[in-house]
Amino acid sequence: MRSDFGSYLEADGATLLRFAYVLTGDHHLAEDLVQEALVQVHRRWARIDEPRAYVRKAILRHYLSWRRRRSSDEIPARDTALHAEAADHADRVVDRDALWNALATLPRQQRAVLTLRFYEDLDDTAIAELIGCSAHTVRGHASRGLARLRDSAALLHSVRGES
Repeated sequence: MRSDFGSYLEADGATLLRFAYVLTGDHHLAEDLVQEALVQVHRRWARIDEPRAYVRKAILRHYLSWRRRRSSDEIPARDTALHAEAADHADRVVDRDALWNALATLPRQQRAVLTLRFYEDLDDTAIAELIGCSAHTVRGHASRGLARLRDSAALLHSVRGES
């Protein structure tokens, strides 16, 4: 253990919150996830060798937990106050909003895999270890998730009249 719990929170708290936000798409739920994970981690702090990996895995487990599952038709609202853009960047805002909405429709496993791959820059083996499945399953989740995101992007472009 390299530091005390308070020092760790000061150093990595914002990073953990960003990770949870990318997973959930909801600022308040991200705060809840981080808080629950940190309560769990605090109890074991003296025995943790790699706090960054341990806490990230705890957040991921809480996110994938059955207690947090939504019904299949419920989509979280996005916290737009955090992403306000100038009016001259309207296309970027529309694209970002479309991406968040598309991510919100993905099943939890697919969203977690894509977040770990593209936000945390982990390889399939590391993702498989975190989620508790095989690397082959990770590749399947990534493939299906990316296909759904591509379909959403194609639909957006067809609505705009772009080719």
